[in-house]
Amino acid sequence: MQYLAQNRPLVSMQASKSEKAIENLGDGIIIGVFEEQKLSPSAKQFDDLTQHYLTELLQSGEISPKTGEIALLRDVPNSPVKRVFVVGCGKENELSIRDYKKIYQQLFKTIEKTSAKTVISYLNEIVLQNRDLVWKLRFAIESIQEANYRFETYKSKKNSQTLALTDFIFDVKAEQECNAQHIINQAVAIAYGVKQAKDLANCPPNICNPAFLATQAQALAARTHKIDVQIVGETEMQALGMTSYLAVSQGSANEAKMSILTYRNHPNPNAKPIVLVGKGLTFDAGGISLKPSEKMDEMKYDMCGAATVFGIMNALVELDLPLNVIGVMAGCENMPDSKAYRPGDIVTTMSGLTVEVLNTDAEGRLVLCDALTYVKRFDPEIVIDIATLTGACVIALGAYNAGLMTEDKVLADALLNAANETQDKAWQLPIGEEYNEQLKSNFADLANIGGRWGGASNGGAFLSYFTKDYRWAHLDIAGVAWKEGAEKGATGRPVQLLMQYLLNQVKK
Repeated sequence: MQYLAQNRPLVSMQASKSEKAIENLGDGIIIGVFEEQKLSPSAKQFDDLTQHYLTELLQSGEISPKTGEIALLRDVPNSPVKRVFVVGCGKENELSIRDYKKIYQQLFKTIEKTSAKTVISYLNEIVLQNRDLVWKLRFAIESIQEANYRFETYKSKKNSQTLALTDFIFDVKAEQECNAQHIINQAVAIAYGVKQAKDLANCPPNICNPAFLATQAQALAARTHKIDVQIVGETEMQALGMTSYLAVSQGSANEAKMSILTYRNHPNPNAKPIVLVGKGLTFDAGGISLKPSEKMDEMKYDMCGAATVFGIMNALVELDLPLNVIGVMAGCENMPDSKAYRPGDIVTTMSGLTVEVLNTDAEGRLVLCDALTYVKRFDPEIVIDIATLTGACVIALGAYNAGLMTEDKVLADALLNAANETQDKAWQLPIGEEYNEQLKSNFADLANIGGRWGGASNGGAFLSYFTKDYRWAHLDIAGVAWKEGAEKGATGRPVQLLMQYLLNQVKK
């Protein structure tokens, strides 16, 4: 069996207070400057200590206040530190969240090139679109860990650069220190969950198959008493009548496995669980309806819903949240073969509804419909499925927003609020009777596709037939789960969105 490394984030994050903040010695400090030669409070204090050295550099144009510009100053006269990272923050009080994140990513890359072991950031004193300390710290840590991420498991030669940095300190007011450290610990745990999701999704499909997903679930359970695991294989699926799920798998040599991770930590052991169901197509060739060869390698990312579930379960363990959560990784592989299911086949789902297969590349919904029927046995409070379901969602929303579909307004508002809080963005798309009409079949209860138009909503409408017995929402993450091109790789989305949703449930 192969297991992914379970390394924690490499850099220690901590909050620190000081009576005279700028005189708190370290290997480096981070301060902000604005246009029109305005200085942040800590930058002004540093400027006074160094006989207006910063002001002179701003006036001469040797450092720039433009957003994201970073200057590294060494051996500044009268400076209490070896290095000063001066960050351009644009117009005062107008820094956007997006630019704030980019600044921290660029900062980390700049610090990485130095031998600084400890740096102290004073950037959380900068106004950020009405966001409080919680979000300034969360966004900073997310960005640092994003810049720090590498996936080199399968490289024969790893990156030889050794990171000198061991401690990244956020300067906070004395009365904020305890709360700030709690926020930092929370952010680091969520960043760890994101990393686990990305690591799993980035694995090659010759390694990461449904059995591999199961081994990762079992490895997590072996590391903590907080997680129990059940693996449902094809024999049990057949006995349960999950023939829609099995139809997708029958063209592959790799057996389908549905991995169920149970986290029970609610003060009331009988509290209904929140169930997360992740599409886990470890490779999707499209089946008989074969995909074009261009970018087919990226179809290893068709299991990013399952990877999201795995990341969340890891983060839950780190945070010890008082909830009952069940995570389902619906592992399967969709391949063309003499045994593969065909366009024109009619399959019977676990619910008893029959489906006419018009396109074998609309396979995710055929796996998820049986998984969504299966989870009724848990008597769930809420069910949320996460799936790279449709290319149509990418056309509609691009690489920026996940598509949210539900007819439960309260649940939709809760998820959209979590998306707004975290900036792990989502946009609600419609489902309903109009889309149900497109799924009619002359020969079965449903067709698995509904025509060219409204493809994302058609996919959500299909799944809604199997979720009548509980509150449910669908997240189509096809556009946000991975990046293409030079930055090719999994994003770990929407771990942050869903973790914030779970944190908000704790607050209720």
